[in-house]
Amino acid sequence: MSYSKLVSLVVGLVFSAGLCSSALAAGSITGTVKFDGKAPNFKAINMDADPICSAAYKDAVYPQTLVLGDDNTMGNVFVYVKSGLTKNDYPAPAETVVIDQKGCNYDPHVVGVMVGQKVKFLNPDGTLHNVHIMSKVNDEMNLAMPKFRTELEKTFEKAEFMFPVKCDVHPWMTSWMAVMSNPFFTVTKADGKFEIKNLPAGTYEIEAWHEKLGTKTATVTVTEGGTATTDFSFSAPTKN
Repeated sequence: MSYSKLVSLVVGLVFSAGLCSSALAAGSITGTVKFDGKAPNFKAINMDADPICSAAYKDAVYPQTLVLGDDNTMGNVFVYVKSGLTKNDYPAPAETVVIDQKGCNYDPHVVGVMVGQKVKFLNPDGTLHNVHIMSKVNDEMNLAMPKFRTELEKTFEKAEFMFPVKCDVHPWMTSWMAVMSNPFFTVTKADGKFEIKNLPAGTYEIEAWHEKLGTKTATVTVTEGGTATTDFSFSAPTKN
């Protein structure tokens, strides 16, 4: 074997070993979020002020404030690594985050994006919406989306945790957004399950955030290639 081929072989083996080591080092955190207690009854949303909105539904539409699945699992809970990361210079994903206003409601209702990541708002309804981004660290934006304006893009340049996005035309329309400096976050669906992947080994503070019920935190240790589990439980505030 020639010297050049030998060098190439050694470099290839070292590179492959590095990839395997990196993959092995990545761990994850999984869990389930539940609601403890009797769920409150919500009134149906009255969309009669805009016939286009009301015509989009055959059945009653309820607020997305508390979305429960079987066994009182909770949707729309934002779960993220609050502290413990050793680096914070993660590149923005090339993937665009899409927020749809179809049926005069925001989908998703709770969303996380990264600094520098593109966000696209869609308006397929054929009626007037306006995207009112009520951020404090990033510039606030309030821009009309008439029926002929079906797309609107926005990029956030600074990390900022949880601010509302509203439609002033339809007062029931509200969503929540977090602009993160790292990719270690997720939002639960109605089954309450979450998974935060590709975490380096270490000890982290994990927080679960809900728009009305506040936050819950846990300290979790992730081992190389391992999966740590932690669950969260929320309950309605006690009336005095």
